[in-house]
Amino acid sequence: MENEKQLMRSVQLLRSFWNVQKNIMRFVQKTTAENGLTVPQYSILMAITLQTEMTQKTVGEKTFLPKSTLSQAVDGLVRAGMLHREHVEGNRREIQLSITETGENLLKTIHFHEGSIHQIFQSAIELLSEEQVEELLETHLQITNFLEAQATEQGECTK
Repeated sequence: MENEKQLMRSVQLLRSFWNVQKNIMRFVQKTTAENGLTVPQYSILMAITLQTEMTQKTVGEKTFLPKSTLSQAVDGLVRAGMLHREHVEGNRREIQLSITETGENLLKTIHFHEGSIHQIFQSAIELLSEEQVEELLETHLQITNFLEAQATEQGECTK
């Protein structure tokens, strides 16, 4: 009976995460379409923006995009002037990506645009107290760390 109760609890939590993720993706798709981006392109910009530059391999690991999708999305961002691409010095096979001013400006525009994923999420967290937000972030970090440890144990790349 206790095992069944625990299983139902984990199913409820998983379903909750699934519903949040599904709704986030709904607004991400809307936001990207309104700004002439694909979801993979947006994912790449979001991955790189915190560090301003990153190897294409690392971007692929962070976004979980298949190599062909990653390459195609990077090509589109380079053509649009949002990313700069160059070979890593001393390693012609490694490609360094950096966000351009155009890319940074687009992300800022998206961030402040009414109805964008950022604004929707901001409105959602305003429904919570500061304490609830801190607890939620801590809980998510604990779950993330646990899942990444499990993935590492099973031989998967997590970073």
